[in-house]
Amino acid sequence: MLKHLQAAACVALTLASASAQMAAQPFQAAPQQQQGTPNAAQTGGQVSPTTPATAVPVQNDTTGDPNLPQAPAPKLTEPLYLRPTTRDYTEGYRFLPNPLLDYKAISYPGQRLTNTSDLRDLLHDGKIYMSLSDAVALALENNYDIAVARINLDIADTDILRAKAGSTLRGVSTSIVDNTLGGTTTTITTGGGPAGTTSSTAGTGASGLVLSTNGGGPAPEVFDPVLTGTVSYESSTTPQSTTVLTGTNTLNQKLFTWNAGYQQGFKTGTLLNVTFDNSRTGTNSERSTYSPLYQNNFKAQLTQHLLQGFGLWLNTRFIVQAKNNRRIEDSVFRQQVLYTVNQVENIYWAVVSAYEDEQAKERALQQSTQLANDNRKQLQIGTLAPLDVVNSDSTVATDKQSLITSQTNLEYQQLLLKQAVARNLNDPELTHAPVVPTDRAGLGRLPEEDMQVEDLVREAYENNPQIEQAMLNMKNNKITIRAEKNGLLPVVDAYGFYAGSGLTGSQNPSLNCNTSTTTNTFVPCASNYYQQQNIPTGGYGSSLSNSFSGKAPDWSVGVNISVPLRNRAAQADQVRSQMELRQSEMRLQQLYTQIRIQVVNAMYAITNDRASVVSAQSARDYQAQALEAEQKKYRLGASTTANVLQQERNLATAENTLISANSAFARDRSSLNQLLANTLDRYGITLQDATTGNLAQRPVIPGLTPPVPPAPPKPLTADPGPLQQ
Repeated sequence: MLKHLQAAACVALTLASASAQMAAQPFQAAPQQQQGTPNAAQTGGQVSPTTPATAVPVQNDTTGDPNLPQAPAPKLTEPLYLRPTTRDYTEGYRFLPNPLLDYKAISYPGQRLTNTSDLRDLLHDGKIYMSLSDAVALALENNYDIAVARINLDIADTDILRAKAGSTLRGVSTSIVDNTLGGTTTTITTGGGPAGTTSSTAGTGASGLVLSTNGGGPAPEVFDPVLTGTVSYESSTTPQSTTVLTGTNTLNQKLFTWNAGYQQGFKTGTLLNVTFDNSRTGTNSERSTYSPLYQNNFKAQLTQHLLQGFGLWLNTRFIVQAKNNRRIEDSVFRQQVLYTVNQVENIYWAVVSAYEDEQAKERALQQSTQLANDNRKQLQIGTLAPLDVVNSDSTVATDKQSLITSQTNLEYQQLLLKQAVARNLNDPELTHAPVVPTDRAGLGRLPEEDMQVEDLVREAYENNPQIEQAMLNMKNNKITIRAEKNGLLPVVDAYGFYAGSGLTGSQNPSLNCNTSTTTNTFVPCASNYYQQQNIPTGGYGSSLSNSFSGKAPDWSVGVNISVPLRNRAAQADQVRSQMELRQSEMRLQQLYTQIRIQVVNAMYAITNDRASVVSAQSARDYQAQALEAEQKKYRLGASTTANVLQQERNLATAENTLISANSAFARDRSSLNQLLANTLDRYGITLQDATTGNLAQRPVIPGLTPPVPPAPPKPLTADPGPLQQ
């Protein structure tokens, strides 16, 4: 009873002393920030969410306000027209000197389905020793997602070729290919900023945008000339109901025709159409003057669109859109490389975390097995209860199960890394060889951590390929709007043609020269009858000459007019194209906002991850010291098996946390590079090499360290030194 009274008195005295000290201190207002001093948010550091913001001017305006500093225009992907092959598919065969090549099929080369030799060069003593630089280089050479995206570049070239011919566009792919497995693992459970680790993979045409009017408006004429021809022979026997018209009861005719035509559209909205028709007719008709009869007709007509379909710009807009699409495809390919390199890095760090997790599980099993063996010795000499042995054996079984789970996870992560950097896993040696990661992430300070947030946002605005794609897509929207506006106009076409015809032949041997009106007796004409009657005769050459001599001209000029009443379909398409542009404009502004938030979140992630690593390292060091101390106490008989096992579990948990924190830092660091779109420049990778898959030099990835085994527990000391800030 006396002890309880003493304790209560001590508590009362302590509370009274604390209250007196608080009362003695005068009230202090929160310190005010000096004018002109930037807060932490301006410099990219952490800041309390309740701290009032300091008014600062806008540095990156994206709305086009002329009174504000504008965000930088996106850097266009260079060089233009990236090509994985040596052939330029924007050009077809040359017409001369061999026009027949235009009808020859173009073969696209088959793709390599085997691994590059670099992968096997990493195989030593049945193991694949792979650095992060090796993984990135192999991905650029072998990854299927990048290989598929490369072909999209040539596919976009074929649309340019179609546009040059005056044809409509078939369209290109503007989405990321993300068929590579991997990038996540159960051994990385931490990391990321407040919003987690996110990266956008969408290209143009995504995020709810409607692009249905692209390519709308009046269709241009076909620029490639079209040559047509017809050759036919017809023999006919036709019974006649009267002899008045043909002079015979059965009409026999032999008709041979050969016709030709030429049609070509021009970029001004002009259409040229030339026809040339020929025929030779033989007949037994007694009323026909010539047999055989030669007829020729020549006609050249020009048609010019005056309203709808008029103009050089309108009829060449598909070429401009196809070139814009090609630039979009270049940008999408750059985005694909950034995305795949980041994914391969995530897979690599997943292998690192799984590899270190497996080693930690092995150490835990060794510790629990050693304790179980020691317990058996103490049980034999009678200094330990049998239940303690059962407890240690249970821990050994649990550690074995954890090790098996860790080993299977490591093997799976190794397979994921192989499928990301290889094209063929049919080789059993490569498939079963374990991957030993030789790089670890250093905790060195990143250059971005010393930059202001607005500078980072500016860099992201300038380099991010999604902004480049959105702006190019808006250019296509504006082209479509202008074309749809022209489509509202009525059709007014001026035309003019000139034609000539020729007709001649030989004297008809079946011609009836009977002039009697009372008899129908056939009377053949004299061989010089046509000469006597001054009827011209001749062959095909004479008829052809007459067609072009102007003896029988036929010409005309006129205007064709077609005015759709109400015109509702054209109105709908025209306003729809403007709606799609407004969607694209809002999507661009939303993209600016999203990138800004992602940059801030990525910087928070780096800060959080570094703090997590430091905290996890301290916790691991403490748990190692605590286990060592507990083991000493156990050997001296001052502790129990349960306490030692608990400390072993604490150490295993601390090591898992440290492994996860290190890998999360490495993962978020590469995600920041992807967001700022500076991965290729930072690693020394040229886009030309990524396009061909042939690297002139290996990537050089900064911020890496060799693997270091876990340090032994630090000795306890009475003078630990000052607390680290």
